Amino acid sequence: SYGCEFSHITTFTVQMIAILSSVGSEMASLMSSIQENWFGNFLLNICAYGVIILPAALIIHYFKNSQSLQQRSGPLFSFLRFCILGNSIDELELVEEGKVIEEKEENSSSPTPKGYGIILWSSFKLCSCIIGLQIAYLTWGVLQERVMTRSYDGERFTNSQFLVFVNRVLALCVSAIYIASTIQPRHISPFYKYSYSSLSNILSSWCQYEALKFVSFPTQVLAKSCKVIPVMLMGKVVSNKTYPLNEYVTALMMSGGVALFLLAADPTGDTHTTETTVAGILILGGYMMFDSFTSNWQSQLFSQYKMSPIQMMLGVNTFSCIFTIGSLLLRGTFFSSVLFLFKHWDFGVHASILSICSAIGQLFIFYTISQFGPLVFTLIMTTRQAVSILLSCIVYGHVLTIQALLGVVVVFIAILLRFYFKQRERSVDKTTPK
Repeated sequence: SYGCEFSHITTFTVQMIAILSSVGSEMASLMSSIQENWFGNFLLNICAYGVIILPAALIIHYFKNSQSLQQRSGPLFSFLRFCILGNSIDELELVEEGKVIEEKEENSSSPTPKGYGIILWSSFKLCSCIIGLQIAYLTWGVLQERVMTRSYDGERFTNSQFLVFVNRVLALCVSAIYIASTIQPRHISPFYKYSYSSLSNILSSWCQYEALKFVSFPTQVLAKSCKVIPVMLMGKVVSNKTYPLNEYVTALMMSGGVALFLLAADPTGDTHTTETTVAGILILGGYMMFDSFTSNWQSQLFSQYKMSPIQMMLGVNTFSCIFTIGSLLLRGTFFSSVLFLFKHWDFGVHASILSICSAIGQLFIFYTISQFGPLVFTLIMTTRQAVSILLSCIVYGHVLTIQALLGVVVVFIAILLRFYFKQRERSVDKTTPK
């Protein structure tokens, strides 16, 4: 009888192992199918971020509502105070400190050129900014399309999250080195506040890479150029904002240009399914939404805490590295991506150059805006977007019809008109007596 019972137990155990093995294979198959779908990938990323964010949010909530951080000392509690409460400083101290920093920068800087030297020096700096921004972001655009749309020895890299992580690691290192070697204002913002724009920033970057699986690079660039349209719609619906007539006209021109481009017939005869088109539009819409939140949140932090752009770059990229590496490890895709990198050295070279261009480009952005203002920077970047579309068509053989080219021209004319009207409004405001 013992032998019979043992036989039954053995049979039952074998059956249970078979069932569990079958369930495991079904779950693996389900996870694989989810990961192959862009929306499933997006949800998995959100869940992974949630595993990191929820415990951190509970810790922040606990310490913000207790006095324990103010009463205790030691390295751990100093670090928690920096992350959760920030450094307290009144406005007068902040102004005085800003004056001291300006004086130190003036004393440490080289003598200012005079006469024609000023014009030559400004021209040299402007040319350097134009060349630096064009080289950095044109190279970045070409490599972005290469990595996401072409194969490496028959294998295609599909993990957009890993590319975001690599970009943010290098940007973090560059910003840390820059801050360590320059004079910066005292940091007073609670460090955790960078996490909001960091999360939206990595989601917008993920959407940017993921969209290239469904739309061409010229389509992506053109859609990114029209971010103002959803921003205006949201402002009208949510805040009941009013806009001048010229903004509505330029927005309609952008919409018409994009419609001309997207509805242009493909002379090569290639067709795309409705699902692919809808997926691409949804992902680009996600990019615009997350990117708009990032810029608005960062503007609020700049006005409230007066940090430098490089301090913002360091804070945002710190949390971006935490979120992305956490997501990659929790989803089990980090080591497979590293294995792909070591297996295909040309991919490693492309990913490295992509990250270097992104980090250097951010520094050029901050420098250009600080030296020449946002209008000059916007004109440079608008030119870069037009050139990047042309370069993508040359390098990767995208064929554009006359209708598609007309759509591109209409969009960029609308963008330039928009900046012209903005600048004219600023000039009128300055000359109007108050």
